[in-house]
Amino acid sequence: MQRHSLASVYWGGGLIALTLFRLVLAAFIPLAPDEAYYRIWALAPAAGYFDHPPMVAVWVRLGMALAGDTAEGVRLMGPLSALLGTLLVVHAAYCWLQQQGTQEQAYKGAIRAGALLNGTLAIGLGTLVMTPDTPLLLFMALMLWALVRACVGQQRSMWLVVGLAAGLGFDSKYTALLPVAGLVVWLLVTKDGRKWLITPWPWLAGCVAAICVSPVIWWNAHHAWASFLKQGGRVGDWQPARVLTFMGELLGGQVGLASPLVFVFFVAGIGLLWKKRDSFSLLLLCMVALPMAVFVQHALGARVQANWPVVLYPTAALAAARVTWPWWKGASFFGVGLAGIVCVQAAFTPFRLSPHMDITLRQMGGWPEFAHAIATVVPQGAPLVADEYGLASELAFYAPGRTVVGVEPRWKLFNLPHPACGGEAYLVLSHRRQGLPDVRFFDVLGTLPDQSRSRGGIVADSYSLFRVRLRCPVAGQMDDAVYLPAGHR
Repeated sequence: MQRHSLASVYWGGGLIALTLFRLVLAAFIPLAPDEAYYRIWALAPAAGYFDHPPMVAVWVRLGMALAGDTAEGVRLMGPLSALLGTLLVVHAAYCWLQQQGTQEQAYKGAIRAGALLNGTLAIGLGTLVMTPDTPLLLFMALMLWALVRACVGQQRSMWLVVGLAAGLGFDSKYTALLPVAGLVVWLLVTKDGRKWLITPWPWLAGCVAAICVSPVIWWNAHHAWASFLKQGGRVGDWQPARVLTFMGELLGGQVGLASPLVFVFFVAGIGLLWKKRDSFSLLLLCMVALPMAVFVQHALGARVQANWPVVLYPTAALAAARVTWPWWKGASFFGVGLAGIVCVQAAFTPFRLSPHMDITLRQMGGWPEFAHAIATVVPQGAPLVADEYGLASELAFYAPGRTVVGVEPRWKLFNLPHPACGGEAYLVLSHRRQGLPDVRFFDVLGTLPDQSRSRGGIVADSYSLFRVRLRCPVAGQMDDAVYLPAGHR
């Protein structure tokens, strides 16, 4: 017991140190365009948005309340969520394995599950870059923990926590529906699952989940189902000639995001679920197999984004707790090391790589300096405008004191003020777009010298500057254009 206590101190200390390292790096790395966009969400709260449900905005708002309108504030909840989610997976694994073996085996398996989860690049990078997956993974971990307590520990009231986690997971990202659907399949097709259905607890869990998701449904109903259609519209994609490409990308993406060695443990853990096929193993297997089948089916006709299956990683880590290969520590450290290299590159650029090879350069490189340069060449008081949501959001964050206008259809879904027609502004247009100002929205009055966004002397992108007059496609105000909130930095 004393040996276990000492090991717990080591692993707990390591997890806290890793969390602190992530928090420190979060302050040094410029926001990616999507992160700056989610900051706008946090400053314009709503029950839904065009791209995703609102939980990531809640996460950003909580972080900003604690650490201010800074990169640290936007990302603060990421490392903290990973810490709490890891503890939930560790405790879930311990409670589950304790029913099947000795206390020592349960303890080792629990530590293994937490270490492997943190050995994934999805966790290592996803805790640092704020995305909808950040709260999603926490709520998936909470759902697993509650299911273990309910189905293995026979604490029936824990079904209410299952419903809460499922609903809040849906409020984070719609892919939360997939493991929840797997849980429903288990309830319907297995003997132990049907026993639960004659009790009120799974039904009460469904009621709790329905209450949690109702604001998102309400928002979609009042906005022409915009978010549901955007995400659900991908279901009908069909390009059979590219099946092998899409399947390869699906597999390669998971090997990469899980990190190669951890991926092997995940596959082995899922294999053990099939081999054991006890009641809870079948539950976990359903929660993995159904989403996997959906992703494979989607890959028959369209690209599966690498981060979509991340919703399964807490379940895969829990399954991998029973894989006793002695090199699990090396697998975890290797994954943590890979994530660390990417994060250090993003923060300090020790390696000089081209934008084609360095995604951190393309996404995060040079934004503060670029926004300062734009503010220097554009006359004081003149609004900045961009027709890319990420670019507009970056300018709103890194050019404080400047009025920033975002122009594209998604902005009409935000409760933000619209600019009047005929006003003059300075359009920032990425060369990557390889286009001219949209004549529906802008009359070009003049140009300014091009500006580059770079890091360590390597150009990530270059931009044209146009002096423009804002036009209305139809009479009245510009419905597709809004003033972005500047915040209080």
